[in-house]
Amino acid sequence: MTKQREPLRIAVFASGRGSNFEAILKNIKNGTVNAKVVAVISNKSSAGVLETARKENIPSFHLSDVHFNSLEEYTERLLQVLAEAKTELVVLAGYMKMVPPAIVRHYKYRMLNIHPALLPSFGGKGLYGHFVHEAVLEYGCKVSGVTVHMVDEEYDTGPPVMQKCVPVMEYDTPDTLAARVLVAEHEIYSTAIQLFAQDRIEIKGRKVVIKKWP
Repeated sequence: MTKQREPLRIAVFASGRGSNFEAILKNIKNGTVNAKVVAVISNKSSAGVLETARKENIPSFHLSDVHFNSLEEYTERLLQVLAEAKTELVVLAGYMKMVPPAIVRHYKYRMLNIHPALLPSFGGKGLYGHFVHEAVLEYGCKVSGVTVHMVDEEYDTGPPVMQKCVPVMEYDTPDTLAARVLVAEHEIYSTAIQLFAQDRIEIKGRKVVIKKWP
Protein backbone atom coordinates (compact mmCIF):
# COMPACT_ATOMS: atom_id res chain seq x y z
CA MET A 1 0.00 0.00 0.00
CA THR A 2 1.39 3.42 -1.00
CA LYS A 3 1.87 5.76 1.92
CA GLN A 4 -0.11 9.01 1.63
CA ARG A 5 2.18 12.00 1.16
CA GLU A 6 1.90 14.96 3.50
CA PRO A 7 -0.09 17.83 1.92
CA LEU A 8 2.06 20.19 -0.14
CA ARG A 9 2.42 23.49 1.70
CA ILE A 10 1.55 26.33 -0.66
CA ALA A 11 1.58 30.11 -0.25
CA VAL A 12 -0.69 32.14 -2.52
CA PHE A 13 0.09 35.65 -3.78
CA ALA A 14 -2.91 37.55 -5.18
CA SER A 15 -3.99 41.13 -5.78
CA GLY A 16 -7.72 40.80 -6.39
CA ARG A 17 -10.73 38.71 -5.47
CA GLY A 18 -8.80 35.48 -6.04
CA SER A 19 -11.06 33.28 -8.16
CA ASN A 20 -8.15 30.94 -8.90
CA PHE A 21 -7.39 30.81 -5.18
CA GLU A 22 -11.01 29.88 -4.48
CA ALA A 23 -10.89 27.14 -7.15
CA ILE A 24 -7.70 25.74 -5.61
CA LEU A 25 -9.27 25.78 -2.14
CA LYS A 26 -12.33 23.96 -3.47
CA ASN A 27 -10.15 21.25 -5.00
CA ILE A 28 -8.14 20.89 -1.82
CA LYS A 29 -11.36 20.41 0.15
CA ASN A 30 -12.77 17.81 -2.26
CA GLY A 31 -9.53 15.85 -2.26
CA THR A 32 -8.49 16.58 -5.84
CA VAL A 33 -5.38 18.43 -4.70
CA ASN A 34 -3.23 17.11 -1.85
CA ALA A 35 -2.14 20.49 -0.55
CA LYS A 36 -2.60 22.98 2.25
CA VAL A 37 -2.66 26.77 1.85
CA VAL A 38 -0.36 27.98 4.62
CA ALA A 39 -0.29 31.71 3.77
CA VAL A 40 -2.04 34.23 1.56
CA ILE A 41 -0.18 37.42 0.67
CA SER A 42 -1.59 40.46 -1.11
CA ASN A 43 -0.18 43.86 -2.01
CA LYS A 44 -3.67 45.38 -1.62
CA SER A 45 -5.44 45.69 1.73
CA SER A 46 -8.85 45.65 0.04
CA ALA A 47 -8.21 42.47 -1.97
CA GLY A 48 -11.05 39.99 -1.72
CA VAL A 49 -8.53 37.18 -1.45
CA LEU A 50 -7.57 38.36 2.05
CA GLU A 51 -11.19 38.26 3.20
CA THR A 52 -11.58 34.74 1.82
CA ALA A 53 -8.40 33.64 3.59
CA ARG A 54 -9.61 35.05 6.91
CA LYS A 55 -12.94 33.24 6.58
CA GLU A 56 -11.00 30.02 6.00
CA ASN A 57 -8.67 30.71 8.96
CA ILE A 58 -5.66 30.86 6.67
CA PRO A 59 -2.86 33.22 7.78
CA SER A 60 -3.15 36.32 5.59
CA PHE A 61 -0.76 39.21 5.07
CA HIS A 62 -1.04 42.61 3.44
CA LEU A 63 2.52 43.32 2.33
CA SER A 64 3.50 46.01 -0.15
CA ASP A 65 6.90 47.44 -1.02
CA VAL A 66 5.58 50.95 -0.25
CA HIS A 67 5.47 50.02 3.44
CA PHE A 68 9.21 49.40 3.60
CA ASN A 69 12.28 51.62 3.44
CA SER A 70 13.98 49.47 0.82
CA LEU A 71 13.50 46.52 -1.50
CA GLU A 72 15.82 44.56 0.75
CA GLU A 73 13.60 45.08 3.82
CA TYR A 74 10.51 44.15 1.83
CA THR A 75 12.18 41.03 0.48
CA GLU A 76 13.36 39.98 3.92
CA ARG A 77 9.84 40.27 5.31
CA LEU A 78 8.40 38.19 2.47
CA LEU A 79 11.06 35.52 2.95
CA GLN A 80 10.34 35.52 6.69
CA VAL A 81 6.60 34.97 6.16
CA LEU A 82 7.21 32.20 3.64
CA ALA A 83 9.81 30.49 5.84
CA GLU A 84 7.67 30.65 8.98
CA ALA A 85 4.83 29.03 7.02
CA LYS A 86 7.26 26.31 5.82
CA THR A 87 6.24 27.07 2.25
CA GLU A 88 7.09 24.42 -0.33
CA LEU A 89 5.45 25.98 -3.39
CA VAL A 90 4.54 29.60 -4.16
CA VAL A 91 1.44 30.09 -6.30
CA LEU A 92 0.75 33.43 -8.00
CA ALA A 93 -2.98 33.86 -8.57
CA GLY A 94 -3.63 37.20 -10.18
CA TYR A 95 -0.70 38.90 -8.47
CA MET A 96 -0.16 42.26 -10.17
CA LYS A 97 3.33 43.00 -8.85
CA MET A 98 6.76 41.81 -9.89
CA VAL A 99 8.03 39.37 -7.28
CA PRO A 100 11.41 40.49 -5.91
CA PRO A 101 14.28 38.67 -7.67
CA ALA A 102 15.64 37.23 -4.42
CA ILE A 103 12.29 35.50 -3.76
CA VAL A 104 12.23 34.09 -7.28
CA ARG A 105 15.76 32.75 -6.88
CA HIS A 106 15.02 31.27 -3.47
CA TYR A 107 11.97 29.42 -4.83
CA LYS A 108 13.46 28.53 -8.21
CA TYR A 109 11.31 25.86 -9.88
CA ARG A 110 8.98 26.11 -6.86
CA MET A 111 6.97 29.17 -7.94
CA LEU A 112 4.07 29.04 -10.39
CA ASN A 113 2.07 31.62 -12.29
CA ILE A 114 -0.93 31.32 -14.60
CA HIS A 115 -1.30 33.38 -17.77
CA PRO A 116 -4.52 33.70 -19.83
CA ALA A 117 -2.93 32.88 -23.20
CA LEU A 118 -0.69 30.30 -24.82
CA LEU A 119 2.81 31.56 -24.02
CA PRO A 120 5.08 32.72 -25.50
CA SER A 121 2.30 34.45 -27.47
CA PHE A 122 0.59 37.44 -25.84
CA GLY A 123 2.84 37.56 -22.81
CA GLY A 124 5.19 40.08 -21.25
CA LYS A 125 4.94 43.40 -19.47
CA GLY A 126 1.57 45.08 -19.86
CA LEU A 127 -0.16 41.96 -21.16
CA TYR A 128 -2.40 40.82 -18.34
CA GLY A 129 -6.12 40.43 -17.75
CA HIS A 130 -8.37 42.00 -20.38
CA PHE A 131 -5.35 43.41 -22.25
CA VAL A 132 -4.43 39.84 -23.22
CA HIS A 133 -7.90 39.03 -24.55
CA GLU A 134 -8.10 42.32 -26.45
CA ALA A 135 -4.76 41.55 -28.11
CA VAL A 136 -5.81 38.00 -29.01
CA LEU A 137 -9.01 39.25 -30.67
CA GLU A 138 -7.30 42.13 -32.42
CA TYR A 139 -4.77 39.72 -33.93
CA GLY A 140 -7.58 37.52 -35.25
CA CYS A 141 -6.55 34.33 -33.45
CA LYS A 142 -8.79 31.30 -33.75
CA VAL A 143 -7.41 29.73 -30.56
CA SER A 144 -6.30 31.15 -27.24
CA GLY A 145 -5.73 29.34 -23.99
CA VAL A 146 -4.03 29.15 -20.61
CA THR A 147 -0.45 28.55 -19.52
CA VAL A 148 0.77 27.50 -16.08
CA HIS A 149 4.48 28.28 -15.99
CA MET A 150 7.46 28.48 -13.69
CA VAL A 151 8.29 31.98 -12.55
CA ASP A 152 11.66 33.47 -13.43
CA GLU A 153 12.96 37.03 -13.15
CA GLU A 154 11.20 38.28 -16.31
CA TYR A 155 7.51 38.58 -17.21
CA ASP A 156 5.96 35.34 -18.50
CA THR A 157 9.21 33.73 -19.68
CA GLY A 158 9.53 30.77 -17.31
CA PRO A 159 9.19 27.20 -18.62
CA PRO A 160 5.56 26.10 -19.21
CA VAL A 161 4.28 23.34 -16.93
CA MET A 162 0.84 22.89 -18.53
CA GLN A 163 -1.16 24.51 -21.32
CA LYS A 164 -4.76 24.22 -22.41
CA CYS A 165 -6.33 25.52 -25.61
CA VAL A 166 -9.53 27.57 -25.59
CA PRO A 167 -11.39 28.26 -28.84
CA VAL A 168 -11.99 31.84 -29.94
CA MET A 169 -15.55 32.23 -31.18
CA GLU A 170 -16.50 34.36 -34.18
CA TYR A 171 -18.30 37.03 -32.18
CA ASP A 172 -16.25 36.96 -28.98
CA THR A 173 -15.65 40.10 -26.97
CA PRO A 174 -12.77 40.40 -24.48
CA ASP A 175 -15.29 39.64 -21.71
CA THR A 176 -16.79 36.51 -23.29
CA LEU A 177 -13.34 35.16 -24.15
CA ALA A 178 -12.08 35.95 -20.65
CA ALA A 179 -14.96 34.00 -19.10
CA ARG A 180 -14.18 30.92 -21.19
CA VAL A 181 -10.46 31.17 -20.47
CA LEU A 182 -11.12 31.52 -16.73
CA VAL A 183 -12.88 28.14 -16.68
CA ALA A 184 -9.74 26.58 -18.17
CA GLU A 185 -7.57 28.42 -15.62
CA HIS A 186 -9.53 26.92 -12.75
CA GLU A 187 -9.10 23.45 -14.25
CA ILE A 188 -5.41 23.32 -15.00
CA TYR A 189 -3.96 25.34 -12.12
CA SER A 190 -5.13 22.76 -9.61
CA THR A 191 -3.90 19.96 -11.87
CA ALA A 192 -0.44 21.54 -12.05
CA ILE A 193 -0.29 21.96 -8.26
CA GLN A 194 -1.25 18.32 -7.81
CA LEU A 195 1.68 17.31 -10.04
CA PHE A 196 4.00 19.08 -7.61
CA ALA A 197 2.22 17.45 -4.67
CA GLN A 198 2.90 14.07 -6.28
CA ASP A 199 6.54 15.00 -6.96
CA ARG A 200 6.04 14.38 -10.67
CA ILE A 201 7.80 17.48 -12.00
CA GLU A 202 11.29 17.22 -13.51
CA ILE A 203 13.17 20.10 -15.14
CA LYS A 204 15.36 19.49 -18.18
CA GLY A 205 16.63 22.82 -19.46
CA ARG A 206 13.51 24.74 -20.47
CA LYS A 207 11.45 21.58 -20.67
CA VAL A 208 9.19 20.51 -17.81
CA VAL A 209 8.84 16.74 -17.85
CA ILE A 210 5.83 15.20 -16.10
CA LYS A 211 6.80 11.86 -14.61
CA LYS A 212 4.42 8.92 -14.61
CA TRP A 213 2.40 8.31 -11.48
CA PRO A 214 3.42 5.05 -9.73
